[in-house]
Amino acid sequence: MTESPRPRSNSLEDRLRLALERTFVGRTTERELFRSALVAETAPFSVLYVHGPGGIGKSALLGRFADDARQAGRAVVRVDGRVVGPAPEAFAAAASGAAETSGIVLIVDSFERCDALGEWFRRGFLPMLPDDAVVVVASRQAPGPDWRADLAGSDFLRVVALRNLAPDEAITLLDRRGVPETLRAAVLAFASGHPLALSLAAEVAATDVAQTRPWTPGQHVIEVLLSELVGAVPSQAHRHALEVCAHAYTTTEELLRAVLPPDENAAELFAWLRGLSFVESGTDGVFPHDVVRDALDEDLRWRDPHGYEQMHRGIRTYLLNRSRTAQGPAALRTLRALSFLHRHGGVMPDFVTWRSAGEIEETPLSPEDRDAVRALAAEAEGEESAAIADFWLSRQPEAFVVYRRARSSEPVAFMAWLRLTTLDEAETARDPVVAAVWEHSRSTTPLRSGEYLAMARFMVYPAEYQRPSPVSDLISMRILSEWLRAERLAWSYMVIADPKFWQPQMDYLDHEAIERAAAVNGRSYTLFAHDWRAMPVEPWLDRRVPQELFGPQARPATPAPQLAVLSRAEFEVAVRDGLRSWNRPGLLAANPLVRSRLVVERLGGRDAVEALRDLLVSAVDALAVDPRAAQPHRVATTAFFHGSLTQEAAAARLNLSLSTYRRHLIRAIEQVCEQLWKLELHGADSVP
Repeated sequence: MTESPRPRSNSLEDRLRLALERTFVGRTTERELFRSALVAETAPFSVLYVHGPGGIGKSALLGRFADDARQAGRAVVRVDGRVVGPAPEAFAAAASGAAETSGIVLIVDSFERCDALGEWFRRGFLPMLPDDAVVVVASRQAPGPDWRADLAGSDFLRVVALRNLAPDEAITLLDRRGVPETLRAAVLAFASGHPLALSLAAEVAATDVAQTRPWTPGQHVIEVLLSELVGAVPSQAHRHALEVCAHAYTTTEELLRAVLPPDENAAELFAWLRGLSFVESGTDGVFPHDVVRDALDEDLRWRDPHGYEQMHRGIRTYLLNRSRTAQGPAALRTLRALSFLHRHGGVMPDFVTWRSAGEIEETPLSPEDRDAVRALAAEAEGEESAAIADFWLSRQPEAFVVYRRARSSEPVAFMAWLRLTTLDEAETARDPVVAAVWEHSRSTTPLRSGEYLAMARFMVYPAEYQRPSPVSDLISMRILSEWLRAERLAWSYMVIADPKFWQPQMDYLDHEAIERAAAVNGRSYTLFAHDWRAMPVEPWLDRRVPQELFGPQARPATPAPQLAVLSRAEFEVAVRDGLRSWNRPGLLAANPLVRSRLVVERLGGRDAVEALRDLLVSAVDALAVDPRAAQPHRVATTAFFHGSLTQEAAAARLNLSLSTYRRHLIRAIEQVCEQLWKLELHGADSVP
């Protein structure tokens, strides 16, 4: 229907229009572009195609376009694609009069609902309009290449992607909606600049003036957002894929294949995700707009907590496996995605930005970087620290990585991950931080054969020294990579200049401050330590799953028991005691081996005492594989598993002299100790 220009009146329609104008915020650039087509002698375009996801404000903008057109003296025809559907006759009837009206402005909303008319609309309908007509088309979908082909390129067609409101515009919207200042930060954190999310949240927040608890949008807001932004999905499999896409940092077909049930077609589902208006594509996969991500994630967490946890663990397992094999930039991207799973924990968001570092990239140290590294250390930590960095550059240059501007290669930050198996006097004397670390490890649970300790000795970014930033994110990802990929790592240490600030994150990461601090250049550093032998990676990751998924208020997971970290001598004593008490479960329960790595990793739901008994039997039986150990195998089996016998009785049963019996028994125990020690240190792969 054609709407002719009309003078202002005091009608209800005009009052409503004025109210909408008062609450309308932003879109200045888009409105100026549209007005330029209304007033120019030769319009810069004839068709303005506006696209964006649901709730982004397309319909509201079209309303303002209509007002602007009428104020410019133009007649307006509005067509709603939700009403006319894919029938040319219905569309032509809704747009009746447009072809006969000079200067007409045709506004078509929700074109995705009548997209099947595209070819007819471009080739059959548009050519019938007057040459001074201006057409606006709004759709959730971006125009395909056929639009430019049919409309002779950019001279006729202008495409505008509608995005979120800018931060200042979002604040203005909340102000006009009466949201208290005390709640605006929480509303913005939830809705960002998404107009529909802001409006819905504002309705709730505006009534929460007296609220004392932290503001949350509530399930009603989530439901309305999902209805408006996502709508119905084709199947449960499609919903699963959408939920994975919302929870993961980015989603690939490979991730879907790893996480979804085998009967769900990952390729088909990924292609569907790519076509959604609220899903964008990046170099690492697809990801939804933030407000859709948060709404989908919150809805599943509320609706199906168990399913939500299963999905989370599936994504985490996939990323953990990838993080151990990926190299270079791919490894850092995988680790960023892994850390993103911690965003609900109430701690990590205060210390990780999850923002792109822009043109900053991580690179290995090159010989010409030495002066720059020293200068960065001096700027951030002083000359004494710079001299220590120079010392380690000579000792362990491979420990250093540099963060530099991609375009100029200028170093702006660096970190050093030192690895130590021994420490000489020069190193102890030169670096008080390393000396304190070494003393701590030796006085608690020292390194065992083949093990090493490591420390983030330098984390230097002078622009934001030891404060959250995209560059510190990169440093954190490097440290996380070292933790996850390490083999035989005993202790890891973090060197922190401001322990009060970083204490919550250190607690979250299960790193405890050691008693001895260290001072360099007049600045005191607190050293935070974790023993990876006592708390390996898998149980360490599991510690915080409830908080990761359901927020800091969630009940903590039952902590995994700390593993016993035994020296070789302590271990051999425990093995001998375990063999002697094999038939006495009460004594065996007190054996430190029940808390050792080689037993805990083999529990499989069994009691630890039973697992230890089975392990000792398997270790003794393994002697029989070697024909030369046949007698030691018989002796050990008789001595430990066939009831309480004196050595004399056991020797007599085996028709051996007491001295021969004892010799074979000593050999058997030594071989069992050696075999189990290898298992303790290296895992099952160490034993043929």
